[in-house]
Amino acid sequence: MRDFMKISRSVAVAERGMVATSHPQATLAGIEILKGGGNAMDAAIAAIAVQGVVEPQMTGIGGDCFALYSKAGAAPVALNGSGRTPAATNPDKYAFGNYKEVPPTSPEAVTVPGAIDAWCRLSADYGSKSLDEVLQPAITAAEEGFCVTPRVAYDWNKTRDRLETNEAARDHFLPSGKAPAAGDLRRQPALGRTLRKIASMGRDGFYASEVAEEIVGILRSLGGAHSLDDFSAQASDYVTPISAPYRDYEIAECPPNGQGLAALMMLRILSGFDLKNISEADRIHLLAEASKAAYRARDAFFADPQFAPIDSSRFLSEQYIGAIRSKISMAKSSSVEHWDGIEHRDTVYVTVVDRDLNAVSLINSLFSLFGSGIYAPKSGVLLHNRGWGFRPKPGHPNSLAPGKRPMHTIIPGMGLRNGKVVLSFGVMGGHYQAVGHANLVSNILDLGLDIQAACEAPRSFAFDGTLSLETTIAHSVRDDLQARGHNVQWATSPIGGCQAILIDHERGVLFGASDHRKDGLALGY
Repeated sequence: MRDFMKISRSVAVAERGMVATSHPQATLAGIEILKGGGNAMDAAIAAIAVQGVVEPQMTGIGGDCFALYSKAGAAPVALNGSGRTPAATNPDKYAFGNYKEVPPTSPEAVTVPGAIDAWCRLSADYGSKSLDEVLQPAITAAEEGFCVTPRVAYDWNKTRDRLETNEAARDHFLPSGKAPAAGDLRRQPALGRTLRKIASMGRDGFYASEVAEEIVGILRSLGGAHSLDDFSAQASDYVTPISAPYRDYEIAECPPNGQGLAALMMLRILSGFDLKNISEADRIHLLAEASKAAYRARDAFFADPQFAPIDSSRFLSEQYIGAIRSKISMAKSSSVEHWDGIEHRDTVYVTVVDRDLNAVSLINSLFSLFGSGIYAPKSGVLLHNRGWGFRPKPGHPNSLAPGKRPMHTIIPGMGLRNGKVVLSFGVMGGHYQAVGHANLVSNILDLGLDIQAACEAPRSFAFDGTLSLETTIAHSVRDDLQARGHNVQWATSPIGGCQAILIDHERGVLFGASDHRKDGLALGY
């Protein structure tokens, strides 16, 4: 039981349904769908659609989506809803000269958005309500307006420079030349009209209508190679989840082109150590060493498997993992690895479990804050910039190529015990997400924290030669880590954000969590 004298939040407890998101309005939308007879998939799509309206800096229908779904305690299935580059993409456009990355505001950074195809596919295969009913909360928020919440206002103002790169985006998102403040009322009527079109026409309302025509026209005017055929061809893929044991649980992730494999590698490395009976500095050190090792493999090999097949079992084998463990010194930090790509940052995550214990773990993203900054004003669609993640270098597994998906950082997760899903979870925060998954699972299974406390616990992140610590970590811990050779810095902003739902199958009880780093909450009924 938590210490009720300390500033924290109790875990949410319910029996008939639970929704956890990073925005109160999205959580409430999901709950209302559940109370109205909808199932977990209906509620998850309703919630993520609302977030595309009320958290426009993080997500939207111009982005991508990944999901894990478990039907009433069964093993999960995975959906890859990420988009591909245009068929006419020139892979040499940024291959020569001084390009270290695909420019983040360029049309090449915009792969065909996959979110709407994913939502429609999931709704048709696993939902119980019509898409028209499921999208109504988002339509209402777009047309009638929503109040900007504090974290959204903070992000909006912090990244206004991205919006100023595009005249249409600037006019829409920076009225009177400034970002909205917390409590300001915002409307997105053009987005509302597009959501209505999708509600009535399904995926064709986005990929085979004037919406696609406007987006393609804008991208081509900027030098992009996109075509209407590229949009009509977009299709999500069901893929087999990958998994690895941790303690007496099995942790499931989506396979590459996501980085879920890196999270499983970290857990496999950590499983060889006693994380319960060691100091906080020791735990942070071990997590940092596991992170560096997993990211070395990720950055060298993870990509679209249709272009660069990857044997996940090799990276999770005891031979591979044991060799990494044997090189970890508790007294000294290993050599740093500097990331030569770009920073993967912004997304939203939702998880829902319904009365029948169907569980959804779903993540949706624009990539960086406000994505590419390229905005289609008639349809109200802000386009993501996942193509920024490609490497310009020819021959790299994640190099730019026609019809290719980039390596993604966004990853939903699930935990199973005795073949049943007992934990549905996700951690927002770009590159941090794989580390966040490993850390959250360890907080629950090694330290015995309830899922709310596990989400709230102080975070660290070893990346690009620096070990960042949240300021809630003690100075003595920082000093210990510095003495081991880590380049320690205090984090200048919160590291990631988390939502989780724990299923108690014996009692039929659901426990929900959403951490303080975002505006959201977990709510059940």
